[in-house]
Amino acid sequence: MTASLKNALRAGALLAALAAAGPLAAQEGASGTSFVEEFDTLDTGFWYVSDGWNNGAHQNCTWSKDQVAVRDGKLLLSFDAAPAGERDYACGEVQTRKRYGYGTYEVRMKTATGSGLNSAFFTYIGPADKKQHDEIDFEVLGKDTSRVQLNQYVAGKGGNEKLVPLPGPADAGFNDYAFVWQKDRLRYYVNGALVHEVTDPAALPVNAQKVFLSLWGSDTLTGWMGRFAFAGPTRLEVERVAFTAEGDACPFAGSVACLLN
Repeated sequence: MTASLKNALRAGALLAALAAAGPLAAQEGASGTSFVEEFDTLDTGFWYVSDGWNNGAHQNCTWSKDQVAVRDGKLLLSFDAAPAGERDYACGEVQTRKRYGYGTYEVRMKTATGSGLNSAFFTYIGPADKKQHDEIDFEVLGKDTSRVQLNQYVAGKGGNEKLVPLPGPADAGFNDYAFVWQKDRLRYYVNGALVHEVTDPAALPVNAQKVFLSLWGSDTLTGWMGRFAFAGPTRLEVERVAFTAEGDACPFAGSVACLLN
């Protein structure tokens, strides 16, 4: 083997090593690949259905598989007066079994109605998975469905909230919510329009996360979510959820990923 060929092979090995140490190296554990979920069925091999517990004293409902359904091409997450576990109300949540890293996250959803409720699309990882608490949020609070709250947590620290006006009540029709998460910035979109950008490294999550959809309520977080007053069953409806990894092809017409790739 000639010296020039040896040098070329060493250079190739070095480039491969540098590529492996790129942006995704900071997201050890990212196992999920690009997907588009349109809920023809509920694939429990892909989605984990939360059932039989709550997230703490602030939550007035118990996660229940009975409040999770797929019908007419939509995921339905319900909130109802149905005693379960330690609570008088039951609510619905699903989460991906795999973790996802940098890329474009999108949902098309219509939120629930009622003060004291939280309809959420977010990514999260935390101590239960032996990681620091990192999170990226879209949350519509039932006290004011004319706005959506954006937020992110880094190592358990939040305080990055921003309220964004919507074209109409989020519980009256479907809206498209998306965020594009990259190593050096995070961009939020509503109905295809950029509404917020984060570039402060201290406010950018780094750990691969699971994707969540949830509807829950609170009797105690009145300053944030409004005073809870149950007025009958309500639900969060989801038509589509998608993740497009950095560099992957545009997944469907109208995707925010199509604007970037």
